[in-house]
Amino acid sequence: MLRSLRVLLTKEFLQIRRDPVILRMLLIMPMIQLVVLANAATFEIKTSNLWIVDQDRTPSAQALVQRFTATRRFTVVGTSIDARSADDALLDGSANAILVIPPAFERDVIRDNAATVQLMLNAENGSQAGVIQSYAAEIIARYADELTQTLLPQLRASGTGRVPVRGRPVVEIRARARYNTELDYKRFMVPGILVQLITLVGTLMTALNIVREKEAGTLEQLNVTPIRPAVFIAAKLLPLWIIGLAEFTMGLVIATLVFHVPLAGSIGVLYLGAMLFLLAALGVGLWVSTVSETQQQAMFVTFTLIMIYILMSGLFTPVRAMPGWVQIVAQVNPLMHVIALTRAVLLKGAGAADVWRQLLALALLGTTILAVAVRRYRKRAA
Repeated sequence: MLRSLRVLLTKEFLQIRRDPVILRMLLIMPMIQLVVLANAATFEIKTSNLWIVDQDRTPSAQALVQRFTATRRFTVVGTSIDARSADDALLDGSANAILVIPPAFERDVIRDNAATVQLMLNAENGSQAGVIQSYAAEIIARYADELTQTLLPQLRASGTGRVPVRGRPVVEIRARARYNTELDYKRFMVPGILVQLITLVGTLMTALNIVREKEAGTLEQLNVTPIRPAVFIAAKLLPLWIIGLAEFTMGLVIATLVFHVPLAGSIGVLYLGAMLFLLAALGVGLWVSTVSETQQQAMFVTFTLIMIYILMSGLFTPVRAMPGWVQIVAQVNPLMHVIALTRAVLLKGAGAADVWRQLLALALLGTTILAVAVRRYRKRAA
C-alpha cells in the first residue's frame, strides 16, 4: 500500500512539474492576484457592535449610553464595570469598539463643564475603525450640545460652577486604535485574500486534476487496477495539500515584506488553521470531480461555489451585518472561519485559546466534507 502511494505521488509531482501552465497557475498567478486585489478591494460598514464600560453609573453616563443605543449605527453587545471583559470581546471579535466612561464623568461635567470618554477601536479593519470613530464622535458631539444647553440654565440659576464657554464641547472623545494603529485597510484585506487564493488551489486544481484523468480515460484504467481507492485519493490530494501550504507560505512572505502585515500571533496556530482549511477545500474539489464529466464543467461548478464562499465569508462585508438566516448558513462556510482565524492571529496576536472556536469549526467541517467526498467518489468508482 505504501509502495503504491509512493509511486502515485511521484507520478503526480512529475505531471505537475511537466505542465508549465499549471505551475504558473499554482505559484505565480495567485501572488499577482494577492498584490492586485489587496489594492483594489474596498467595502462599507453600516453597523458596529459596541461594548460599554460604565465606571460612573450616573444618570449622565446612562444618558450617553442611551444616545448610542438609540442609533442604528451601534448595537450594544455587553456592559461591564471593568475593562477585562471588554478586552476579551474585542479580541474574539464579538465587539468592534469599546466605550469607556470614566468614574468621574458626571462630576467633571458639573464641576468643570468638560469630561472625557475613551473609545477603543478594533482597528484590524482600518476602514471600519475610521467609520466607527466618526459615528461615535458625531453622537458624542450632539450629546455635548445637549448637556451644554441643559447645564447652562442650571448653573446660572444656582450660581455654582463655571458657566461653559460658548462653542466649547462639554464631552471630549479620545479614540485609541488597537491591532492596526495606522488604520491601514490593506492589513485587513491581505490575510483574507491570501486564504482565498489557497482556496483556488485546494478546490479548483483538485477538481481539474481528477477530471483530467477522467477525460483521458486513465481514471477507469486505475479503477480496475489493484490500487485501493483510498491510496489513489491520497495520491491525488497530498501533492495539492503540500502545494497549498507552500503557496500559503509564499503569501505570508509577501504580506509581511510588501504590505507590512504583522505576524503578532502563533505561527503554529496559523498553519494548523491552514492545514485544516485545506482539508475542506480539497474535499470540495473531490466532490466537484464526482459531479463533473469535463474540465469545463468542473471549472464552472468550482467558480460558482467559490463565489458563494467569498460573498458569505466576511472578506468584504462583515458577517454580522448580513441577514440572520445568512449568518446561520455562513457557519458552514470554512472560508469564513479561516479568514477570522488568520486575521486574529496576524493582527491581534491571538493564540489557540482565543481561536479555538474557529479551529474546532475547521476541524469538523474539514473532516466531514472530505469524508462525504471520499464516500461519494468510492461509489462512483465502484
